[in-house]
Amino acid sequence: MSRPTDPHCQTLQFYATAAYPCSYLEGRNARSQVAAPNHLIDTTLYSRLVEQGFRRSGIFTYRPHCDQCQACKPIRVDANNFVPTRTQKRIAKRHASLKASVLPLEFHPDHYRLYQQYIGTRHPNAGMDDDSEAQYTQFLLSSRVETAVVEFRTPDGELKMVSIVDVLDTGLSAVYTFFDPTAAGSLGTYGVLWQIGRCRELGLPWLYLGYWIHESRKMAYKSVFRPHQIYVNGVWLTPEPLAG
Repeated sequence: MSRPTDPHCQTLQFYATAAYPCSYLEGRNARSQVAAPNHLIDTTLYSRLVEQGFRRSGIFTYRPHCDQCQACKPIRVDANNFVPTRTQKRIAKRHASLKASVLPLEFHPDHYRLYQQYIGTRHPNAGMDDDSEAQYTQFLLSSRVETAVVEFRTPDGELKMVSIVDVLDTGLSAVYTFFDPTAAGSLGTYGVLWQIGRCRELGLPWLYLGYWIHESRKMAYKSVFRPHQIYVNGVWLTPEPLAG
């Protein structure tokens, strides 16, 4: 099994999980490489791991380690050189009245209600729509790194979207975003645009968007934010610009 080459990561052990059904490509099995022990992974160490294709779910840090598939590609947006498309500009203008507030990583009942509404509409029958408060907390509010909750409200105080974001040494990492599924106007895209702007405010060069899969429609939106880089065989590469 390949190990991260960064010297900061040599205090960790890495192991492979058993195979499990892939969440993104039907009919395929997946495996993950997991970093341990969890208590050693602070913001600095996690920053190095993210630069090598890792991601976290709660306190577990992992990256894809599938036997016969390399479809999952870590992707990051070049925040300083990002140029919005006309569609993205329209989306930003449409939601410009939303007020973003950066909060500590704490449980908020209205956030949890919005999460339940989002999961029940966007991911029904996926095993997440009946998440308890404890499961929600374990999934999104458990972290050993610097993490913030960003809530977006209308001028009259109505909650529309929540983003969980890790603050790393070289960028922000988008952990998860959920929003009002009845709202029009591509709130998810607006959330990414806000995070790119936040990177610029903080002087951070990259927004890490997790994994992109060419064959997955669910992941297609990530490659629309340009310029971006894809992590391939241990190197971050900038794809050739697409026409149009």
